[in-house]
Amino acid sequence: MHSFSLIKTFTSFAMLGAEWVMWVLVGLSLASIAVMIERYRYFLSLDDDLDKLAVRLDTALKSNDLEAARVLLSGSKSPAALIASRGIDALERGAAPAEHVMLGTLARVRQQLDRGLAFLGTIGNNAPFVGLLGTVIGIIQAFDALKPPPGLRGAAAAAAAAAATGRVMGTIAEALVATAIGLFVAIPAVAAFNYFQRRVKIMLASSETLTQVVLAHAHERGARKHANAREEA
Repeated sequence: MHSFSLIKTFTSFAMLGAEWVMWVLVGLSLASIAVMIERYRYFLSLDDDLDKLAVRLDTALKSNDLEAARVLLSGSKSPAALIASRGIDALERGAAPAEHVMLGTLARVRQQLDRGLAFLGTIGNNAPFVGLLGTVIGIIQAFDALKPPPGLRGAAAAAAAAAATGRVMGTIAEALVATAIGLFVAIPAVAAFNYFQRRVKIMLASSETLTQVVLAHAHERGARKHANAREEA
């Protein structure tokens, strides 16, 4: 009865070759490229001139024309416009509720902006290790090829060793390709992840431009109501 050997089992698995690792890396590369394209087009669609929008929004709110402010914000696809629009809808409830509504909308918007970025980060961090796995498998195959065939002696054994050495060099060269592909997949993914993270931070920070306009109007509106209530009393 043969005892189970984990080393022999893994060696047998390694003998299957590392080509499947290459295909895994190719699949990850295609998936990451698809995410990059989708995220780039998505962020491009959200671009808007928020400084100009803030001036027009402030003018509409100073005129107390909330409907015009809603129409103005609905014409923009930027996250800042969506957040400000939710704040305007909550103006009747006061400044504090409006602020909380905008903060809640900001959290939901951030989830949409961050979609797919974790995938890019994961590929960027782990693709080199997947490639390294392919290299290790190739090296195991290379060293296994160095074993002399049983039963050979003398010149025949020397000739077999020389032939094996040539195969080993070729196998190691092929194995290193897996690491190179892993790096080739990881570097663009990391670069895209950092770029999109920067875009998310800029968009979330720029949302303050419109948020503060809405809050200023909300506080002014509350102060007016308070003053009117005191006059009536």
